[in-house]
Amino acid sequence: MTDADPIAVRQRHPGAARRIAEFAARLDYDALPDAVVERAKLSILDALGVGLASNAYPFADAAFMGALALGGVGSASVIGRPEQLPLRDAALINGILIHGLDFDDTHLASIIHATAASLPAVLSFGESLDSSGRDGLVAYALGAETAIRIGLAVKGGFHHVGFHATGVVAHFASALAAGKLLGLDADRLTAAQGIAASTASGVQVFLEDGAWTKRFHPGWAAVAGITAARLADNDFKGPERPYEGKFGLLETHLQAAANDADFDALTRNLGGTWEIVDTAIKPYPVCHFIHGCADAAIALHLQIAGEEIVSVEAYLPEPTLHIVAEPAAAKEAAGTDYEAKFSAQFVVATCLLKGRFGLPELADAAITDERVQALAKRVRCAADPETAFPAYFSGGVRVKLASGRTLWRHVRVNSGAPPNALDRDAVSAKFLASATMILPESQALRLRECVLDLENRPIRELAAMLRKLA
Repeated sequence: MTDADPIAVRQRHPGAARRIAEFAARLDYDALPDAVVERAKLSILDALGVGLASNAYPFADAAFMGALALGGVGSASVIGRPEQLPLRDAALINGILIHGLDFDDTHLASIIHATAASLPAVLSFGESLDSSGRDGLVAYALGAETAIRIGLAVKGGFHHVGFHATGVVAHFASALAAGKLLGLDADRLTAAQGIAASTASGVQVFLEDGAWTKRFHPGWAAVAGITAARLADNDFKGPERPYEGKFGLLETHLQAAANDADFDALTRNLGGTWEIVDTAIKPYPVCHFIHGCADAAIALHLQIAGEEIVSVEAYLPEPTLHIVAEPAAAKEAAGTDYEAKFSAQFVVATCLLKGRFGLPELADAAITDERVQALAKRVRCAADPETAFPAYFSGGVRVKLASGRTLWRHVRVNSGAPPNALDRDAVSAKFLASATMILPESQALRLRECVLDLENRPIRELAAMLRKLA
């Protein structure tokens, strides 16, 4: 082992968990830049809208009834439900709901869902502690920023070896967020991260059959993070080098690929550069890897003008093909909403034929639409030679028409990503469209105002406003 060996470098490192903990311990609301506060509130608003909408889908009832059978009723609020659950069960369900439609935000470069990684723990634990909105915003920003930085450090490596990245990083984000709400010192915040390293997981096998476990990952992380924080608060010892230590996160989860990690990204200019401001809020309820292609296909819709489509070529970032385009036979025959949102073939076909993609395009009737199903089987996917991935989720679509015309559109910067980020009005519109699937418009409007004024409201008020009237 030489001095230049990446393992040797990591082993000499003073400890990223300690440096993050020291930053976290001194962080307060006044230290958050205005741009971070604004992005935090918009991301929280978006996530709560998505969480409310999730209650319209079967997985929400299944998850809720499972949690109810585990612990019975409690005093913690559940998004969009009149019933309340014990603290950790509520955090579990809130995480499932926020991430359940894959319509929540994404940090493109780190390829993680930052709000799903942090908000469930903040919402449920903050309600139980009667935390202020300011404290909640600080805890949320801390957790989300940490999740993003872990994702940046591994350079998408979790996905390549079979882990759902959000399912991994959310354990650390939740532990720090919960620990911050408890007011833990640097020693205990270090321990909380160390404890979280023993729970951080989430395998991607759901991609084979559209199983519901991806939805489960952020909720389970919130449970684990709250647990880690409480254990640390009571002086339970965790390893001090959970990221870089021998058999720590990088080594165990990435194996040989650990040597490719940008380890310093975990703490580089921490507090000076806030990666959270570059989080992208989704305009489409599908895997973010497909968004560039969706933009391109929607742009081509009007040019097609009802002509018969002979063939379609869709171009996506090469590292994402195995997630959203392969195996082709399965992706071309998506039969459930979850299979559909991870199928580039289905999404591109829908966008070309309908010129849009929203939650209605994932309804059963939309998925079984014979025109969409037939066209999806004619969509061929390939690597995009012009991609800007991972900075942006670029995509291109080429359509050959029966008239002999060939149409082409390439989108380098997908909609929703900086510099094409959704503004406050656009996020509010998306929130209201999602929230009113479950809540009366008057309640949804009050909820929106509460989130946008969260620095002046207690978390308990926000949580209560999320409950559906019995």
